[in-house]
Amino acid sequence: MAMDDKTRTELEAAVFRRLVEHLRSRTDVQNIDLMNLAGFCRNCLSNWLKEEADAKGAAMTKDESREAVYGMPYETWKSKFQGAATPEQLVAMKKAQSGH
Repeated sequence: MAMDDKTRTELEAAVFRRLVEHLRSRTDVQNIDLMNLAGFCRNCLSNWLKEEADAKGAAMTKDESREAVYGMPYETWKSKFQGAATPEQLVAMKKAQSGH
């Protein structure tokens, strides 16, 4: 399917927004679980957003990029939804990141 760049960019942006909304609604899913299963988490998304803003010369702080992904200040999200990592999660993360 041939697609012009503007349409492709609009579709990609819409998919990103849906992913962010999905992650916001799944506060039961911990970042460490995302990292262990998929190799990225909400923090990765916010870091990628900031890196792209920096590359385009758009003003965005780390706090702003995290709030764009989390839908609230990061510290608020952590206090409301982030649980302590289990020993098993930590072992799995160490194992998953050994190849990075």
